[in-house]
Amino acid sequence: MAFLDIKNLEKVFGQNRVVKDFNLAIEKGEFISLLGPSGCGKTTVLRMVAGFETSSSGAILIDGKDVVSKRPNQRNIGMVFQAYALFPNLTVAQNVGFGLKVKGIAGSEADNRVAEMLKLIGLPDLGNRYPFQLSGGQQQRVALARALAPKPQVLLLDEPLSALDAKIRVSLREEIRMIQQQLGITTVFVTHDQEEALSISDRIVVMNGGRADQIGTPFDIYNRPSTRFVASFVGTLNLIEAKVIDPAANRISIGDQAITLKEPLGAAKVGDTISLALRPEAGSIVEGANGDTALVGQVMTSNFLGSVIRTRMKVGTAVISFDMFNSPGLTPPSVGETVTLRFTASDLLIIRE
Repeated sequence: MAFLDIKNLEKVFGQNRVVKDFNLAIEKGEFISLLGPSGCGKTTVLRMVAGFETSSSGAILIDGKDVVSKRPNQRNIGMVFQAYALFPNLTVAQNVGFGLKVKGIAGSEADNRVAEMLKLIGLPDLGNRYPFQLSGGQQQRVALARALAPKPQVLLLDEPLSALDAKIRVSLREEIRMIQQQLGITTVFVTHDQEEALSISDRIVVMNGGRADQIGTPFDIYNRPSTRFVASFVGTLNLIEAKVIDPAANRISIGDQAITLKEPLGAAKVGDTISLALRPEAGSIVEGANGDTALVGQVMTSNFLGSVIRTRMKVGTAVISFDMFNSPGLTPPSVGETVTLRFTASDLLIIRE
């Protein structure tokens, strides 16, 4: 049985169903990210698990016990908010120990736990400071320590890094993951940042319109998107329209160029239009290539992005982007130049939804 088991969860505001038949089974110690654009329902799911939002229907089980009818302080859950939510009139140590005080833990036991948490977040000597004396990253560390101090069964993080600058976000997300693994605590992390979700999660739930479009490992979500939305939302992707020319042989055409797919075309018929996905990093320019896994096109733009150079080429009516790793000796293709893009047949995925 899953440690955190969310079953048929729904939330209705008036006539608007913001969460629709949401199901998710999370194992003990697993790090799950809810990923999606604003308004997709990810924060509402998190708030229902925390008890801050009442579910319209469904069940939320923690270690086999349904907590839907319990108040937030009865669920043994730690919560980290986007805006830190530290008490400005309390010191760092008092903030970290607030949950312990609520649970009736005091004296040396509370002091030792606070010291342990401050050491865990790398701020062992800042217990006497106040929140306004800390940087944004330090404040979020304190918020994390406060959530962890009472030893919750589940840790919930609601876009905790979105108020920080890019460099601090990267270092702090790595710290959060390291602390989570060290403690072995079951964690649900809400974010709209694909890189965050891909870099620290055991599994990702991609949400769209109140539903879970796809649940899988970061590798599967990125490389094997199951819907058009997931394919377009996670990472940079080429979505290419193609015509079926021989379904039995898995032959399709992009513009006037034929390609043999590795993935079966299924029930598609001659003349059907299908959608294909191709990641920009999958292709490479080669001289004089021909065959089933090459496309010839004309360069439209070539943009320097630091570590990569992203080039857009036109093949028939399709526009395909591909990336080249930057190096001092690299000569990017020129606008108007005819180039040949080589990739493997397995790099082209059929998008069926």
